Amino acid sequence: MAIRVLLVDDQPLLRTGFRMILEAESDLAVVGEAGDGLQALDQVRALQPDVVLMDIRMPRMDGVEATRQITGPGRDGPAKVLVLTTFDLDEYVVEALRAGASGFLLKDAPANELVQAIRVVAAGEAMLAPSITRRLLDKYAGHLPSGEEPVPDALGTLTEREVEVLKLVARGLSNAEIAADLFVSETTVKTHVGHVLTKLGLRDRVQAAVYAYESGLVRPGAQ
Repeated sequence: MAIRVLLVDDQPLLRTGFRMILEAESDLAVVGEAGDGLQALDQVRALQPDVVLMDIRMPRMDGVEATRQITGPGRDGPAKVLVLTTFDLDEYVVEALRAGASGFLLKDAPANELVQAIRVVAAGEAMLAPSITRRLLDKYAGHLPSGEEPVPDALGTLTEREVEVLKLVARGLSNAEIAADLFVSETTVKTHVGHVLTKLGLRDRVQAAVYAYESGLVRPGAQ
């Protein structure tokens, strides 16, 4: 079955461009469009998309609040949110990730990256591009813990290997890269990531990365 996509952006020309790219793929179907967050909520309820391609800055309701209402507590719909951001990293992207977005993508990303990102998010994974993640977290270093705060009790439930995996996830490494770094199989890494998410009550790798920085386990610029 085709992945059902809802396009949310206040610029009609961009929506048209995205539609042309996505409709050229046999496994993707654009089921609707919205020009702001309020329209997006209505469309999500009516159309039940699998993935919402979400702009941040829009009139009436921005992409952060729309994401929060689509994916927040008590929401059991299938929709995953993939946030679109500009090259200079919109200051609201961190809030969108906290709100429940499954990842973010640059608006000027190549067509093949856009298509792949939608497939990844639809499959329940997180779109966490390493280079963008590092730049984003470095940019907001001043808003994150200094490392002097007490470590959350929840981290104490993780094994040493799970802590290692969480740190590598926070650096933006893929399962394959983590496996190579730790000299284990990808299947083992997937198991560790699953345990981390379950123990910390997190939705996906994006929230795990944000948690690692907010808890002070990892600090921007650290290797």
